[in-house]
Amino acid sequence: MRTAIAAATLILAVSGCGRLDHLGRPPSFSSSENSREHLAMAATGLPRTLEKQRVVDQASLWSASSSSLLGDPRASNPGDILTVVIQIDEKAEISNSTSRSRSADERMQVPELLGLPQRIDQHMPEGASMADAVELKSKSESDGDGSVRRKEKLTLRIAATVTDLMPSGVLRIEGSQEVRVNYELRELLVSGYVRPEDISRNNEITYDKIASARISYGGRGQISDFQQPRWGQQIADIILPF
Repeated sequence: MRTAIAAATLILAVSGCGRLDHLGRPPSFSSSENSREHLAMAATGLPRTLEKQRVVDQASLWSASSSSLLGDPRASNPGDILTVVIQIDEKAEISNSTSRSRSADERMQVPELLGLPQRIDQHMPEGASMADAVELKSKSESDGDGSVRRKEKLTLRIAATVTDLMPSGVLRIEGSQEVRVNYELRELLVSGYVRPEDISRNNEITYDKIASARISYGGRGQISDFQQPRWGQQIADIILPF
């Protein structure tokens, strides 16, 4: 009994830790010290170009270095930063309608069959007759309607960091952004794989050019907690069959 009470207390404590973080105060920001972005920027990267080490190029206007006037400013190595532009404006509408109807009527009459119906009628209750021996009727109808309507619109910009350079030359990027307004914290996460040639000269890339894109826009705080059903209610909705 004591073990069960201790286990229940531990479960309640763990489940409430997320809400206790902002009890009477704004929610705390996530630590960025151990994130992949921080590790990628803190690591010593490869030299951008061997020509940068040449003395003749240090005084040339045609240097290929990204810091030069005519260099390529696009992100290309782990630790570089680029801007991800998220502009989602999608609308989908699907409508289906089906209708089916079937009717059947069958009747078999034997008013005279060697006099047998008349003989049988003498022994049947009053009002019964063998003249209409069999009569069958059936009718079925089926109607179905279905519709789906969805509209999504999201416009965001976020700075992401190149966390890895794949052997094929594809860049892995990850970005996070947290904005706290009063007691509500808004969180934006993005990750995926991009090709260096898809990055524009402004060092920007749109979300539709990110492979395996993972975009999350949500929040946590007092308002978000109030809008979500309690974990006990969620468990009850899953377990209860009615």
